[in-house]
Amino acid sequence: MKTYGLYIGGAWVDPAAGQSFEAVNPYTGQAWARVSEATSADVDAAVDAATAAQPGWAGTNGATRAIILNRIADVITAHAGEMAVFESSDNGKVIRETSSQMLFAARLFRFYAGYADKLYGSVIPLDNPQVFDYATREPYGVVGLITAWNSPITLLCNKLPAALAAGNTVVVKPSEHASVSTLELCKLLDKAELPPGVVNVVTGAGETGAALVTHPGIAKVSFTGSPGVGRRIAAAAGERLKPVSLELGGKSPNIVFDDADPEAAAVGALAGIFGATGQTCVAGSRLLVQRGLYDEVTTRLVERAKAIRLGDPLSPDSEMGTVANQPQFDRIMASIEGARTDGATLMTGGGRAEGEGLGEGLFIQPTIFADVRNDMAVAQTEIFGPVLSILPFDTEEEAIAIANDVPFGLAGGVWTRDITRAMRVVPQLKTGVVWVNTYRMVAAQAPFGGTKDSGFGRERGEQGILEFTTTKNVMIDWSGKISDPFAIKN
Repeated sequence: MKTYGLYIGGAWVDPAAGQSFEAVNPYTGQAWARVSEATSADVDAAVDAATAAQPGWAGTNGATRAIILNRIADVITAHAGEMAVFESSDNGKVIRETSSQMLFAARLFRFYAGYADKLYGSVIPLDNPQVFDYATREPYGVVGLITAWNSPITLLCNKLPAALAAGNTVVVKPSEHASVSTLELCKLLDKAELPPGVVNVVTGAGETGAALVTHPGIAKVSFTGSPGVGRRIAAAAGERLKPVSLELGGKSPNIVFDDADPEAAAVGALAGIFGATGQTCVAGSRLLVQRGLYDEVTTRLVERAKAIRLGDPLSPDSEMGTVANQPQFDRIMASIEGARTDGATLMTGGGRAEGEGLGEGLFIQPTIFADVRNDMAVAQTEIFGPVLSILPFDTEEEAIAIANDVPFGLAGGVWTRDITRAMRVVPQLKTGVVWVNTYRMVAAQAPFGGTKDSGFGRERGEQGILEFTTTKNVMIDWSGKISDPFAIKN
């Protein structure tokens, strides 16, 4: 069994209280690693290390930071295969997805390496021509990054390279349900010769995260996770007037109009909810289908769902892996039972998947409910699992109303051959991301984030690095004049 310490100041250290917890493989049901449980004292040590390293890192010119970030990208690419195995072993996601996610993580490092020497300021023309005014972008200092268990490396790399490119140092707290791949990433940072203390990792549960959020040495917090925890983090940070960015959950509408390609829409719907076992914040868990295609799309999806290959996450043949942990498995099963009770029509799935090759794994059958009303809990609550609700609609206006009638606002999809309709519908969807005739597509250049209960702030793209900078304005009066001290000068 692998054993991991805390990564602080470029070194592996034992936790102050000597406590640890087991990482359980959701496919085998067996513990496969032991991870340290950090206390507030360990968080103090990590923040101290990041604080000591920050002036030197921020003082390193952008070109040098870019070289280091590109080196990290090279090392991640070289070790993508083994990193994918660590992540799949920790959260049950199929290797075909974790492999591509590791390469996308490297892409994010390369993207932000390109920004490291391009954080331009601006010269601002004032009414007074004898005052020279300019604004600069500066790092916050030490930032706290807290990530979730469903895609640990992708979620971390949505934040980490941007924070580093901007000149911040960081303390990372991964989910206690999936910490190993983040700890293994620290070994790759060493290979890339990242200066000690620039990145520090403390592992543990909610108490560890709370100590990080409330620490006076943390200048900003970036969190990915559930809306409930996000609210607590925002409240705790607000008490200290500390800025936060939150990437939270979703209940995303995937809208299929009568003029859509039914096969393309069915494949997109399949990817939107059964990709990653539905354990993704952008899951297209509400499929809105116009009456003219409702029966056809539903039939296609049921047939496709029944044919999905469940199996060992490390097998390249497996299309869907396990649920990541036992508490999440129990929540999904409770949601399925609730949908039955509320009167939704179960079309396929609805139970634990068992059979050859599935062993003791936390497998749930790909599940589809039809005839769902938008006021049902299954249509309003984020399930975070392989459970699709299909809702019929008649008009474009009805589709938009149903789509927006949830607390969340992260993502959405529109399927239509009519570009005029697409351009008309997209602005009316209250979400941070919309895909048209595709779903669950990512790009380093494209900003990502949500509205309403899905959080605020953006990751990836130019906005992603600006989230880790603060603006400083400078005015230089070169007139030589002495003005009235009791009147504001403009």
